[in-house]
Amino acid sequence: MYSYISGLVVEKNPAFVVLDNQGIGYLINITLSTFTAIGEQERVKLFVHLAIREDAHLLYGFYTEQERSLFQQLITVSGVGCNTARLILSSMTVREAVEAIAGNDIRMIQSVKGIGAKTAQRIVVDLHDKVGKVEAAGEEKSPSGYNTLKEEALSALMVLGFSKMSIEKVLDKLLKQMTSPSVEDLIKESLRML
Repeated sequence: MYSYISGLVVEKNPAFVVLDNQGIGYLINITLSTFTAIGEQERVKLFVHLAIREDAHLLYGFYTEQERSLFQQLITVSGVGCNTARLILSSMTVREAVEAIAGNDIRMIQSVKGIGAKTAQRIVVDLHDKVGKVEAAGEEKSPSGYNTLKEEALSALMVLGFSKMSIEKVLDKLLKQMTSPSVEDLIKESLRML
């Protein structure tokens, strides 16, 4: 139904963005890669996917068409819903996901929190021949301050369903270990440890 939505960034965190387009605020669920790519831009164009459920109509937004395309392929796999696909694309870049699927790297896919062996195998079997059509996009990093990093990572991980106490322990540990991490790096590492 929608191809893309462009507008003024009204609110942004690692889990969603609110875009004002002609006086309408669209709440769009995003991945960490999209969050990083948006950076400090005031106006942005996101390629969207509309998911219709019994209880909600949800928009998922992506900075690149390649990311949206991979997301749409992932949700065709039995057992992979929109949130699981978003978690996969938040844990690895489009390039890493494509390489893992094309290279039959089940362990890499299984390293994403919540993905079991059977689901990882289904993803590889179902998408192995299809992912060649997805071209990996470039990656961008955006600098942020320590407090903002922790708050944004905490917010995103809580939206994904993890408890605040366990997230804070992991984030504190990671912030001591990592030198100048991005929010995306923090969340990816946290997902591996939670």
